[in-house]
Amino acid sequence: MKLKKILAAALCACMMLTMGGCGGSDSSSAVSSAAPQSESVSESARFESDADDADTLTITDHAGDTVTVPKKIERIVVADIYPLPSVLSIFFDSADKLVGIAGPSMTAAKNSILSELYPEILSAETGFIDGTSINIEEVISLDPDVVFYSAGSDGIKDELDKAGIPAVAISAAKWEYDAIETLNNWIELLSQMFPENDKAELVKKYSNEKYEFVQSRVKDIPEDERAKAFFLFQYSDSSITTSGRMFFGQYWAEAIGAVNVGGEMETAYSTAVDLEQVYAWDPSIIFITNFNSAKPEDIYGNTVGAYDWSGIDAVINKRVYKMPLGMYRSYTPGIDTPITLLWLAKTAYPELFEDIDITQETKDYYKELFGIELSDKQAESIFAPASEASAF
Repeated sequence: MKLKKILAAALCACMMLTMGGCGGSDSSSAVSSAAPQSESVSESARFESDADDADTLTITDHAGDTVTVPKKIERIVVADIYPLPSVLSIFFDSADKLVGIAGPSMTAAKNSILSELYPEILSAETGFIDGTSINIEEVISLDPDVVFYSAGSDGIKDELDKAGIPAVAISAAKWEYDAIETLNNWIELLSQMFPENDKAELVKKYSNEKYEFVQSRVKDIPEDERAKAFFLFQYSDSSITTSGRMFFGQYWAEAIGAVNVGGEMETAYSTAVDLEQVYAWDPSIIFITNFNSAKPEDIYGNTVGAYDWSGIDAVINKRVYKMPLGMYRSYTPGIDTPITLLWLAKTAYPELFEDIDITQETKDYYKELFGIELSDKQAESIFAPASEASAF
């Protein structure tokens, strides 16, 4: 919806609001706001034609809010739901509609094949948002038809509502951190808003088939032979964080028939732990996310801070791996979620998945679902991410 001059009065009121920063944990910044919503929400987004105006449609977003949006959307701003710009780019096979995205989304784009496939994404503005705080004047200047934001960010919605800008909530937490179900629901909502690009059934069918395939191979692994996985979410001279029971690490571990060693912690999002605790867990495999810049050699060589990982089983046996970075950081839901699942399963249990050519699987996935032909080099680069892609 192009902003009309009639919104000037609303803008003046918004300019008088005090713009305060909103603190959050490292983990909430993963997608940025991954906090569960307290609102009662329907199981799937609802799509209706607006009987009063043929140029609009009404949807129910992931926060349970009814939102009227234009049928023709040409200018999109994505606030604090960081994986979504990459999902939209693949969904449209173009980033032309993206006029504003958050800094962490841009960092991932610059250091992945996303910007190689869609260099236009590099022209999107990023200065309108700092964490979960938006500059409403800058958002208005981008003249968006719609703004997507994280479903837990009530402050963002309030400001957009006051400015008369359609605001659509996207949730990363509603489906209990099930990455595949979350991706399926993202694509379903986008397909309702942009029916000419409908990929909901295609993505759901592929994702669910790959999940069931992995389950068929790992379901009979004896409990005492399951990989003990540690997800190194954030890592610095002064901090180690991992996934407790209520974060994506728990889902990924269970999905590949492994055990999330941090699952004993009844905490949401990422949780700080010390190396002594990691030694007590003694993981047999370590997955490093792209929310930090560390690579396996940094763990093997103890190059960060005063940490010494040398006595941990995964380090002794050289089983430390950097997670993939395709269109976005693969620890969270995103376009690459089904491929991430296959990669994690093959990495944890190479003998069980010896027949899986992950490069070919990746090329086939992009071709069959999105009509995108990746070269071998592009597909392989997903599994050799740059440290510069770190979000923080």
